[in-house]
Amino acid sequence: MTGRNRSVEIDTTKPHPARMYDWYLGGKDNYPVDEAMGQQMLALDPRVPVMARVNRAFMHRATGWLAQQGVRQFLDIGTGIPTEPNLHQVAQRIAPDARVVYCDNDPIVLAHAAALLRGTDEGVTEYLQADVRDPDAIIEGAKQVLDFGRPVALSLVALLHFVSDEDGAHELVRRLLSELPSGSYLVMSHASADFTPEESKAATEKLKAAGVTLALRSREEFSRFFDGLELVEPGVAVPHHWHPELGEPVPGQDDGVIPGYGAVGRKP
Repeated sequence: MTGRNRSVEIDTTKPHPARMYDWYLGGKDNYPVDEAMGQQMLALDPRVPVMARVNRAFMHRATGWLAQQGVRQFLDIGTGIPTEPNLHQVAQRIAPDARVVYCDNDPIVLAHAAALLRGTDEGVTEYLQADVRDPDAIIEGAKQVLDFGRPVALSLVALLHFVSDEDGAHELVRRLLSELPSGSYLVMSHASADFTPEESKAATEKLKAAGVTLALRSREEFSRFFDGLELVEPGVAVPHHWHPELGEPVPGQDDGVIPGYGAVGRKP
């Protein structure tokens, strides 16, 4: 399942969202092409690194909350380059027996997968090299580790704004959720142009020219991902307003609106 023994071929000729995200977070696992595009994004909106940290903090709070509710299985798609604490560390700190499957399509994440697999003795962490656009492969691989007869938390944090409607973003989510039993959860955050339309348009065009899709969605479009689910309070909110009491604030998060949304929904 893991592909940890596969050869790793990293394309450094164009930026990749996972490596740009790593650069925003101050990581070292990125290339000049990623930094160059990151600098262009900063010129449009200097809060981009804050946005990355806000998304990361949202994932921490949502994961901790779910573990406290008794969820013991997590499927994290669009994992990104390891940045501690990782999802399994948050979950297993509360529930040492938690089982976590990570999934990403970037070879550089595969190269660092070992860092994602150091979990508790009681729990399980595994890595799957696959693309969110191939949900059947993800489901097949995840079922080798997770029991799909018991609730699973599906985490899609800062991912779906890189998948266009033409690529079937909503259908992909529905397909993944269709395999999960009642009591499972969807955790999502997503960038939006609702707050900064001009900057968002410029960012979309720059990334498109570099071969990166950016599909910014409105609050209504984001909410559609949760059709048929029971939203956890406070519902759809800017990410740092989702249960802020569960974590530490990110410096700079209140310097204007962070242009995006986050939510957690339960499958009835």
